[in-house]
Amino acid sequence: MVLGIMLLVVTIICAIAVFRELKDRNFLGVCFAGLSVLVFGWFSVMTIYSELFSNA
Repeated sequence: MVLGIMLLVVTIICAIAVFRELKDRNFLGVCFAGLSVLVFGWFSVMTIYSELFSNA
């Protein structure tokens, strides 16, 4: 559960970076930060889901 929360914090920081890079018009930074939001967000949601609904 701790891993899922840590990944969620990283996702929030990356989402902030997306808006900051949009303001600076750094589109390469937007692409990398956006990709990080997608990847870390997916892993955080699936980790939390796995911990809450495991069959063990």
